[in-house]
Amino acid sequence: MQPDTPDIFDQWVSAAQADAAVDAPEAAQTPPAPAPEMAPATPSALRRAVQELLKHGLLERSAKPHLFRQLAIDTARVDALLEPLDLAVRLDDHRGLAFVVIAATYQADGEDEDEWTHPLVRRQRLTLEQSLLLAILRREFLQREQESGLGVPVHLSVDSLLPQLEVYLGSTGSDMQERKRLLNLLENLRGHGVVSEVDAQDGFTIRPMIVHLANPENLQALLQTLRDKCRANVAPAQGADE
Repeated sequence: MQPDTPDIFDQWVSAAQADAAVDAPEAAQTPPAPAPEMAPATPSALRRAVQELLKHGLLERSAKPHLFRQLAIDTARVDALLEPLDLAVRLDDHRGLAFVVIAATYQADGEDEDEWTHPLVRRQRLTLEQSLLLAILRREFLQREQESGLGVPVHLSVDSLLPQLEVYLGSTGSDMQERKRLLNLLENLRGHGVVSEVDAQDGFTIRPMIVHLANPENLQALLQTLRDKCRANVAPAQGADE
């Protein structure tokens, strides 16, 4: 009896298996494609520091020294993390302050926008009285720094500011109203991170951010303008008395 002739389908399967056996060694010799390199994850401590920085716009060493240290020792990496947002961190190590600024490379889209326009930065304009108080507080802060050195907390009382504010804004004739006006101004400036909350003894702390908040030339021009207005108001009054 003759053996069965292989079916055509069996021949195809045998041929395919033979080809696979020949190709297998060559495939085994081909090195696998390298996996794409992943950027190292941001350390959790640095991540918390950057989150805190973005939350308030600033971070003080006296309040959170560990987070401030993370920003100070890895400033370049923080700038890299903020780069897609067109932001950067600025460090005032002498006063123990880190704060967010608009990156120098940022360019506004619209022609009417200036370098201070940024989609993530909210601009808050100060009133004349707020600007005046800011200038007075900044002057007080710098004078105390010259006397006591950098990094020393500057504490003031509400009563010590009342006469200075009265020089420029005049007297309302009511001590209670003048104190209320000053307390309202201080509360408004507290939202800008330049003063602490007024305590039960009517005292507060000037925070180091006040040095960087406003341009000193603009503040000096503001004070000079107010002085000129005061002199102009005094002159007619003296002429009427004569």
